[in-house]
Amino acid sequence: MKREKNLETKVSNGNGGKPAETVPDQDLLVAERRRKIREMVAERGRVTVAELSEMFGISLVTVRADLNVLAEIGAVVRTRGGALAQRADEDLPIGVKQSLHRAEKVRIAEEAVKLIGEGQTIVLDSGTTTAEIAKQIRGLKLQSVNVITNALNIAVLLAGAPHVTLIMLGGVLRPSSYSLGGPQAEQGLEGLHADILFLGFDGLDPEIGVMTPHLLEARLNARMLGIARRVVAVGDSSKIGRRSLSMIATIEQIDQIITDAGVPAEMVEALRSRGAQVVLV
Repeated sequence: MKREKNLETKVSNGNGGKPAETVPDQDLLVAERRRKIREMVAERGRVTVAELSEMFGISLVTVRADLNVLAEIGAVVRTRGGALAQRADEDLPIGVKQSLHRAEKVRIAEEAVKLIGEGQTIVLDSGTTTAEIAKQIRGLKLQSVNVITNALNIAVLLAGAPHVTLIMLGGVLRPSSYSLGGPQAEQGLEGLHADILFLGFDGLDPEIGVMTPHLLEARLNARMLGIARRVVAVGDSSKIGRRSLSMIATIEQIDQIITDAGVPAEMVEALRSRGAQVVLV
């Protein structure tokens, strides 16, 4: 901290060693530094504590304090060792989200339903890609399939399908996604077993895993993993390589990833090297 104080209060003095007449206001310097950090995160997508410390000539402790303050006001997403940009589309209304990358989501859904067999039980997490899977399920030539979901929109899509037995989880509604979460939703999974979990995601990184910005959703998704024999992550390529606040599962916990061909080849190789089967559509 002494190093930071010296750097921030040092004033050019060319009058024989006499004390400087003015010293920059400490609060203004801190506010300006945090503004620059925020702009840097927004531009780069992510920053580390070490690089910020070197860039601004301040201690690691001070950098962490700056990032914590910015995270508290929602300016960045705090991660271990640094921070990520706060993605503007993470909490867009579902009506807007479902229009993004629509063609890719349809192709992903068409591939996903090929995995569903007669009489199986599947779990559909909330999300626009899993909603496309629900639409595909309505047209499956099956006698019976059981679907567990925490999403109101998915429940509505499947409610009238004669071959679908729908199990709806309770909980607290998140209006922007029509999803239910919290302890009630988690308790609703007790005693249930599923053949496949189709898991949507907001971010997927080879080093960390599958992520979401929502803590309650991450907890529920982790419980879903526990009741499923097979886990299939579904999401378009814009989310591959993106990181978010809460980890749901490591790549090693995912059996298959279905995404579109827009994923960079090196990213696909990194995922496959960790044991995940990657299907590009």
